[in-house]
Amino acid sequence: MNLTDLPADARPREKLLARGPAALGDAELLALLLRTGVAGCNVLQLAQRLLDDFGGLAGLLQAGAEDLRRIKGLGGTAKRAELIAVLELARRAMAQQLGERTVFEAPDAVKRYLQLHLAGHGHEVFAALFLDSRHRLIALEELFRGTLAQTSVYPREVVKRALHHHAAAVVLAHNHPSGSVQPSRADETLTQTLKAALALVDVRVLDHVIVAPGQALSMAEAGLV
Repeated sequence: MNLTDLPADARPREKLLARGPAALGDAELLALLLRTGVAGCNVLQLAQRLLDDFGGLAGLLQAGAEDLRRIKGLGGTAKRAELIAVLELARRAMAQQLGERTVFEAPDAVKRYLQLHLAGHGHEVFAALFLDSRHRLIALEELFRGTLAQTSVYPREVVKRALHHHAAAVVLAHNHPSGSVQPSRADETLTQTLKAALALVDVRVLDHVIVAPGQALSMAEAGLV
């Protein structure tokens, strides 16, 4: 069943045009992208199944191409390509926003941006946002990858990348695949180690953000930076 098979007052497109996007639920908005369902599953059911499988919109936004390939109904390339394109547009829009605004003016946007990039990984990933002298985003780089339990982070490499980007400041970030965003003692020690190493080249550590699906914690806001 596709969208045109639904009753007129239940079609997401008509509802959106008549009442605006805020009137649609997450599944209805996603159904507009999918357009058609699969055998035994109409498009709204397919959309809801995607949301359920990925833990809602936040989880879906963190999905990669291989994650989507495994979902029944997205085996073909067209739907998958459209979803991947929309997810990438969301990431780029947030990167543009952070490139035009001082990071301190958009702390929630920083958390969302990092969640989009890191929270969906099944292993730990350590990354850094490199910022200019006005604390606008220059680049995000995933620097180290580890196991579910730990990752090895080399301060020398972080310093080298900061110098490469001519960064004046950095926001450190990593994910906790376990789902908890509470910093460990090792997280606190690593933050202080990197802060000291980067200070030697006059680069400030503004924050260390820990993300998990649907959650993010700023160590600066917690008084740990």
